[in-house]
Amino acid sequence: MRVNSDMRKVVVISDFQDGWPPASAVPTKAERLLTWTTRLKEEQEEWQSGDHEIVVEGGYLERLPLACLAQGMVDRAEIWSHWRNNAPPDECPAEAHLKRRVFILNGPDHPFSSDDMLAHIEVYGAPTILCVLGLGVSEEILLPCHRSFKIYNSIDAPALRIPSNISRHFDLILSASKEQSDEIRARHPETQIAILPIGPEFASPSTFYPIEGPKDYDVIYVAAAQPYKRHDILFAALSRLPRTVRTLCVFGYGEDAAALRQDAAELGLNADFVGPPAVPIAEVNRLMNRARMGVVCGVDDGAPAVLTEYMLADLPVLANAALRCGLQYITPETGAVATADRFHLGIANMLTRLEDFTPRAAVLRQWTWHHSIRKLQQLIAAHRSNQERSARDSEIV
Repeated sequence: MRVNSDMRKVVVISDFQDGWPPASAVPTKAERLLTWTTRLKEEQEEWQSGDHEIVVEGGYLERLPLACLAQGMVDRAEIWSHWRNNAPPDECPAEAHLKRRVFILNGPDHPFSSDDMLAHIEVYGAPTILCVLGLGVSEEILLPCHRSFKIYNSIDAPALRIPSNISRHFDLILSASKEQSDEIRARHPETQIAILPIGPEFASPSTFYPIEGPKDYDVIYVAAAQPYKRHDILFAALSRLPRTVRTLCVFGYGEDAAALRQDAAELGLNADFVGPPAVPIAEVNRLMNRARMGVVCGVDDGAPAVLTEYMLADLPVLANAALRCGLQYITPETGAVATADRFHLGIANMLTRLEDFTPRAAVLRQWTWHHSIRKLQQLIAAHRSNQERSARDSEIV
């Protein structure tokens, strides 16, 4: 049994893994083919069910595929991730138009290989649009998707976190800066490249927005409790400011949460902490609205989605002047930059002139998903036009 080939689908493959520890016995591809064929029968009726309003919201993983749906580019949207043992969950929580699937890994090495994923593609067919993030997938997964429009985005400071034999298969590589684009072009001079990082560019004004209420924090930093987010720069700045400056750090995940709490206590900072584990996105928006400004302290970071998420909550943003990707979102309307040794001055200055900034209006004009999905649609159309031209030229020759 195979899926209806007329159904257009977008798939985003994240590099998230779960299901620890690795299993000793992984099901064969034949066993997983049977599993996916059975599940396909069950899902056919679901696909025939009534229409739902498409709302583009959630985190950066959700917003691109939902935007493709809302723009009418596809009929279905899915997010795929990886499972490290032999018993993946039967179902993942799903929204009306967005299905989540997990696939058993063949092993821990990346780019990730999965006979389970191959079996699924064989039963369901390749997606119309395939967007691969981060550490990537093996070449054997990309080969049956040769007719898919394939997008890669590293979502990190290195432009390419995959080897050349993998990156050569992509039709479009998204970068987050000119420097990243130059790095990609040096490896793949013929590949289409666009500065369109999925995090900050596909911003959702219905997910992050202003809420009336007290502003009981001066500064908020929403960032993983990991070294590359450079909380040390924030803590050093706060230690040089009056203790009346109150700060909130929100951790989605990360191994340094306990150590960072201890560092703040030893420095005597007026700081509170939330997480890990992560709180729901609606709660993140509520917490942002308790602050007057947001900060991004990292250097070796991709273009963090939180840049425009802060701004949609109408918070101006102070970013590290050395941030490798994403400074294009810092304008006189949206915030300012400061070096690590002057970060305290940047915070103090911004808090005295909050009325000078109009961050939400700036994002609404330029960086919401409505703008970015049209750019993506144009890039796909240009690629298809080039392919058709090349095919015609080949026939003439």
